Amino acid sequence: MRIREASAEDFDDIWPIFCEIAAAGETYAYPRDITKDEARELWLAAPRKTFVFEDDGRILGTYYIKTNQAGPGQHVCNCGYMVSSAARGKGLATAMCEHSQTLARQLGYKAMQFNFVASSNQGAVRLWNKLGFDTVGTLPSAFLHPTQGYVDALVMYKWLGE
Repeated sequence: MRIREASAEDFDDIWPIFCEIAAAGETYAYPRDITKDEARELWLAAPRKTFVFEDDGRILGTYYIKTNQAGPGQHVCNCGYMVSSAARGKGLATAMCEHSQTLARQLGYKAMQFNFVASSNQGAVRLWNKLGFDTVGTLPSAFLHPTQGYVDALVMYKWLGE
């Protein structure tokens, strides 16, 4: 297993993971009917870097890293992570988040912020807390979950600097 930077050719293997997660509408504020081209732009073209987690040549997960805000906020990055449903519960999200924090420091970022974590995504909230992220804000009823209705969205933050 390894994490490596994604290439444009990897998107065909990222797309099924992305499509499944976006269509479920439970964790990301992406349109549930997002097109492959729109997804490619969001996940591969717009971020500063995108990575894949692969095992024996098969992509099981992916993440991006990008600058959260320009100018005076450019020292804070933002990341998004997706894991194939077939590979969940095996530590991939932990490995990718740890990798992204190391990379963030190498790229000169001083902090990492998750802007819109659905409070219903309890596994992610638990993991981010375990990895040192604090909930610094709550956006009441900001995320429309397909079965739970309106749930809070959390802003989670971790200082990476010394």
